[in-house]
Amino acid sequence: MKKTIKSVLLTSVIFLAACSPKEKKETVKNTKPNIVLFVADDHGKDALGSYGNPIIQTPNLDRMASEGVRFNNAYCTSASCAASRSVILTGKFGHATGSYGHVHDYHHFSTYDNVKSLPVLLEKAGYETARIGKYHVAPEKVYHFNTVLKADPRSTLEMADACVDVIQSEKPFFLYFCTDDPHRGHPFVSEPWNLPNTFGNKTEPYPGENQIVYDPNDVVVPDFLPDTKESREEIAQYYQSISRIDQGFGRLMTHLKEAGKMNNTIVFYISDNGMAFPGAKTTVYEPGIQLPCIIKDPTKKGNKGGVNNAKISWVDLTPTILDMANVPFDTKEFHGKSFNAIIEQENPKGWDEVYASHTFHEITMYYPMKVAIEGKYKLIWNIAWQLDYPFASDLWASSTWQSVYRNHSKMYGNKTVEEYLKHAEFELFDLEKDAGETNNLADKKEYQEVLKHMKAKLKKFQLETRDPWLIMWDHDNTLQGTGVDL
Repeated sequence: MKKTIKSVLLTSVIFLAACSPKEKKETVKNTKPNIVLFVADDHGKDALGSYGNPIIQTPNLDRMASEGVRFNNAYCTSASCAASRSVILTGKFGHATGSYGHVHDYHHFSTYDNVKSLPVLLEKAGYETARIGKYHVAPEKVYHFNTVLKADPRSTLEMADACVDVIQSEKPFFLYFCTDDPHRGHPFVSEPWNLPNTFGNKTEPYPGENQIVYDPNDVVVPDFLPDTKESREEIAQYYQSISRIDQGFGRLMTHLKEAGKMNNTIVFYISDNGMAFPGAKTTVYEPGIQLPCIIKDPTKKGNKGGVNNAKISWVDLTPTILDMANVPFDTKEFHGKSFNAIIEQENPKGWDEVYASHTFHEITMYYPMKVAIEGKYKLIWNIAWQLDYPFASDLWASSTWQSVYRNHSKMYGNKTVEEYLKHAEFELFDLEKDAGETNNLADKKEYQEVLKHMKAKLKKFQLETRDPWLIMWDHDNTLQGTGVDL
């Protein structure tokens, strides 16, 4: 009898141990993928081998593209660092969260404190959340990460090495890896004026860096930039900074492989906005908002090394990552939608429109613009069209712009200087026929129905996302509030 009781007790202990909360928790952990969101600073589609640049050396990112999926029509919602990053981490447009421009210094834009961000939602779901490098969002309680890693944000190799402990975590992890490259480097104003900005490059390599220097004569000058000595010298510096990113990205992938995490880690490579040259960053033209997006998801086998032509937006990233992480969420909580289900498709249906805007970069650069893109048509509404188009301080000081300004040149790339500084109230482009956005169709008689349709789409979008600039259509103040806290 005693033996029977002992046997029953032993069996019960073994059964309870097997069903203990700890064991269940481990089982849940193993079902969730790790996620790396790698965000470069001011990197356009113009400077990646996998996107067609034959000069720049980005072998690690190109390898990722050959093993994953490259998106051809990925857009940020605002071509300014802080404003874009707030959208990446919330799934909501900046006008709905108060994130209109830079958070630092006297600008002080900040996200409303009731917003639930991606890292907070993932932490609640059991993820270890860690960030390294550029942050540029506020307040911290909205964008809270469990772990903040320290390293020189210009040295992506050092940054990658600092992430080893997080990568080796027993918990599923979300790593937000944000470089300062290839943002322009300090000082923004050079002496003499025609020296190229360094883009963070130094005379000596960063620790472990294989410094790759480019000949200005070899670089590819995009159509929207002037093909001048100054432009070429700055593009060469920009390329060098990107090659440093690529090396750090490769080191990070090596750490994942050594930790045995490659088969359970989803990796994103994106940028917050386009290259830091006038005509791209801070504009809503294609070089400013259409960006690289490469995704490698080891659970997806289709379209490996292929392209995806869906129009996706950074407002879609938070719901997509939550979907990938098997974290339940209310789709109504986000302006974006998950594109997880269509990653393997080349031409998925129902993904043919995106929206974007820009209000501030620095507080002194007020120039609100709204964008609707559907199929091949793109509408830009320049709300403050009577003003000269303003410059971010670093772009004004760039030798690329100063060479045009000081020489009183009539042309700036594929536009006249006058066209660049003076925008029409409405700009309508056929992106299939006019990729360079030089032929405004808004005043053309034969395109008035298209213009009417695109305006209606933009108004509908503004109403649905409670954009206060909706008032500028007909001065309907219903979204403006009473000015009284209730």
